[in-house]
Amino acid sequence: MGKNVAQKLIESHLVSGKMIPGEEIGLKIDQTLCQDATGTMVMLELEAMGLKKAKTEVSCQYVDHNIVQNDFKNPDDHLFLYSAAQKFGLYFSRPGNGVSHPVHMERLGKPGKTLLGSDSHTCAGGSLGMLAMGAGGLAVALAIAGEPFHIKMPKVMGVKLTGKLPDWVSAKDIILEMLRRHDVSGGVGKIIEYYGPALADLTAMDRHIIANMGAELGATATVFPSDEVVHRFMKQQGREEDWVELLPDSDAKYDEHEEIDLATLEPLIACPTSPGNVVPVREVAGRPVFQCMIGSSANPGLKDFAIPAMMCEGRQSQPQVSFDINPASRQMLENLTTDGHLSALIRAGARIHQAGCNGCIGMGQAPATGKISLRTVPRNFPGRSGTKEDQVYLCSPEIAAASALTGVITDPREWAKQNNVSYPHFKEPEQQEIINALTPPPTDDKPRELIMGPNIKTLPKFLPLQQHIQGPVLLKVSDNVSTDEICPAGSKVLPFRSNIPEISKFTFSPVDETYYDRAMEHQTEGHFIIGGKNYGQGSSREHAAIAPRYLGVRAVIAKSYARIHRQNLCNFGILPLLFQNQADYDDIAQEDILEIPDAIKALKQETLEVQNKTKNKSYKVKHGLSEMEKEWMLAGSLINVVLARHKGA
Repeated sequence: MGKNVAQKLIESHLVSGKMIPGEEIGLKIDQTLCQDATGTMVMLELEAMGLKKAKTEVSCQYVDHNIVQNDFKNPDDHLFLYSAAQKFGLYFSRPGNGVSHPVHMERLGKPGKTLLGSDSHTCAGGSLGMLAMGAGGLAVALAIAGEPFHIKMPKVMGVKLTGKLPDWVSAKDIILEMLRRHDVSGGVGKIIEYYGPALADLTAMDRHIIANMGAELGATATVFPSDEVVHRFMKQQGREEDWVELLPDSDAKYDEHEEIDLATLEPLIACPTSPGNVVPVREVAGRPVFQCMIGSSANPGLKDFAIPAMMCEGRQSQPQVSFDINPASRQMLENLTTDGHLSALIRAGARIHQAGCNGCIGMGQAPATGKISLRTVPRNFPGRSGTKEDQVYLCSPEIAAASALTGVITDPREWAKQNNVSYPHFKEPEQQEIINALTPPPTDDKPRELIMGPNIKTLPKFLPLQQHIQGPVLLKVSDNVSTDEICPAGSKVLPFRSNIPEISKFTFSPVDETYYDRAMEHQTEGHFIIGGKNYGQGSSREHAAIAPRYLGVRAVIAKSYARIHRQNLCNFGILPLLFQNQADYDDIAQEDILEIPDAIKALKQETLEVQNKTKNKSYKVKHGLSEMEKEWMLAGSLINVVLARHKGA
């Protein structure tokens, strides 16, 4: 039987387990990617392990999230990350070089390779025919140290693309259509592989848009074939020698099937406050807007800026609209400058920001209170923009540009009709300006020291699993709580990413500002969190597990988990329990006292009993832990297991 691309990638990197959906497998990791919001913890973990030199083929530390320098914290961390890259033998991408995912695609990504990143949007690398996955920082640190990455074998959903995109409809509308159909948890436990005749008309950067937002579906990875389109991209980047063909067999099979006729699509938009809240833009047209932002890892291609620039030629954005342009990379900014598109945007009233994540992660560019912000970013979770009462919509560059020119949410087809404008088809030039601004790893074995500023603290110590767990339910949350709500981003919080005691003060603050003070009262004895479906969706930041653990969370009981966050809970010794009967969720109230009488013994069974001391009731829950995860849990964290192993070596 023929194989699809995902199966070929997994088979060629399989070091343990069998390729049966649901079975645990171990994968060899060729490349890793870290960004600064999560990479500081990765580097501290590597230091704790005593690593001498990275054992991967390629590892890179990017600085793209925390590039606003309000005080010493961020620049101190930039120096720390540079010194760590030099010490451990990693590439380094300095502030201003751009967002990790498109820069990695331009300079380091290779078809046929595995890529593990401490950023949930690492899956964008699937656009090149890579098996690219986001993970918690500790898992990435272990991969840098040469350890396999362990996951449950995903199902592969094949999505056949046919037809041709109509004018004013773009790659962003393809992934928004997938979210409209499957919502934010429809990809959990799956690799989504795109195939079909329509791929010939989707550039490598078009594919990046779709692969990037596979994270919003909850997918383990998104995979595209490495075909002539990828070949052309690698040639444009001056790296043709890195291209290899990787196609599905003619008789390839998929576990699940989906099909999209691109000719039937229309401009779509995700309304607040979820990427899955997708409607045709015509249904919300006319609502006043006060910000339109173009760029980010979800629309990083030259075309994503060039088409808005051509739409804006000779026109002005509305004066009440903040028209923000976030170039995805230094190389992209150079090409926009030399081809004249940057000037067209500037003349139209656009604000040009440095290449980086910026407003996508709430690092500047916050919108006005309660006012609509249209963004080409991948996420619109509540408050992620930096404004608590935000109204963020996710859309294509075409919608964002048309709306900036009109001052209201605008269907670009209607704007074109009213202004007698033809769709500005853009063909990427075969030759582009190439900027390789990455600092390569040192070639010598000279020992190097880490440069650590006063805000950088060592990892907290995590005690082994307690035999008897008892404590109050300090928080009960609903479905689809994101890691942005557990440990928020933004310019106020992220500078403390290397200081767990400080960043923990913001834990769950978007949900309940009293949580931190209440948690500190129960830090020693411990407490529980009750969650709904898809608990921990969104960012891979392991701070959303480390900070709650530091504050005394011993277990989370939820209806279901997002993959990366569940892994992070296991990594740091928080029991990720599942309701066997989901109706029990309704029976538990905040402040109820829960008890697991013999947690260590209970791990040996598939199900265990949680007692509600307040209501004199008990509930059956499942842990679903693998044998390895049980070992981490008993030790108190994966880092404890790793340190014990290195100590005994």
